[in-house]
Amino acid sequence: MKKNTFSFIVLVLSLLSCPVFSQTGNQTANDTALLGLPGDNLDLFAALDLFQKSKTIEEFEKSLNEEKTGINNLDLNLDNKVDFIKVVTKQKEQDFTFILQVDVTEKEVQDVAVILVSKDKDGKVAMQIVGDQDLYGKDYVVEPKTEPTPAVTANPAYTGADPVTVSVPASTTTVIVETTPIVQYVYSPVYVPYYPPYHYAYYPPYFAAFTVMAVGAYHHNNYYHHGGYYGGHGNTVVIHNTNNYNNYNNSRNSSNTVNHNNANGNYNRNNASTRQSGASASTRPSTGTSSSARPSTGTSASTRPSTGTSASTSQSKGSSASTRPSTSSSSSNRSSSSASKSNYSSSSASRSMGSSRSMGGGGGGRRR
Repeated sequence: MKKNTFSFIVLVLSLLSCPVFSQTGNQTANDTALLGLPGDNLDLFAALDLFQKSKTIEEFEKSLNEEKTGINNLDLNLDNKVDFIKVVTKQKEQDFTFILQVDVTEKEVQDVAVILVSKDKDGKVAMQIVGDQDLYGKDYVVEPKTEPTPAVTANPAYTGADPVTVSVPASTTTVIVETTPIVQYVYSPVYVPYYPPYHYAYYPPYFAAFTVMAVGAYHHNNYYHHGGYYGGHGNTVVIHNTNNYNNYNNSRNSSNTVNHNNANGNYNRNNASTRQSGASASTRPSTGTSSSARPSTGTSASTRPSTGTSASTSQSKGSSASTRPSTSSSSSNRSSSSASKSNYSSSSASRSMGSSRSMGGGGGGRRR
């Protein structure tokens, strides 16, 4: 009897937990889905979380670009180095826009995202981050999670101390962000607008252009920031202060280099190929090509040192052409084909000098 009771309890708990895990799994899939765009390398959930915890705009900019925080993994010019993101501030009365920008080239600036902070007439502060459409697609908005207010139904028959006489529909209210350090700072009397002095090839001393991380590992490392926020694609998050956002759009920066790379799918290929191992396959000398280009003569691979793909290939094309006849039709010039193979560096050097000079090799596998 006790055994059956225990089994029944385990079964009930399993059934109750299934919807929870299912919902969590779906949320994880939605939040971590890759876009195939450069925005995959800057998690806006993590950026907004860092922004709320920063004490000043300068501190936010510095933390965003430090390697130890692991939030900035953006590489718009595809040099496999993380780009510096500067934060430009604009203000109109109680509305702030904090624009995240990258100087892609000396003359091109690309906006990455914009953080909108607004205070309404009742003193409530709303905060959102909107990804630039070139990097995240359209309508990529992230904001702090909202707290639901349950519906209240009137009950005229109730005669208790606090009767409910008016029905109130369920609603959502924006999480209060007035207590966050950055909000307290920007709305305080001591706030001073920040204008970053940095530009292309001129960055602060603390910034080092570290290597881009594999996009899969990057998303895994930053997913813990998603707990207090929601949004992205596939959600119903809309921009609260459209006037503030429209004013920003009038001066939005877009880079031709970024648009070109997007059109050719360069960002997607770059994320999927060279970043897993940290070294590009094109930078490693290919021994397979050179060995397949040389004819197999038993000892030629050991007597000729490999100097890389291009050098090995060109050598095999030039020198092998002069030495191949020696094994078949040049028996009059050599005592035996086996002797010519073993003494390639001495006896064969004089006979192949003409062909070696024409190829500009300077002989055999000599290094320069």
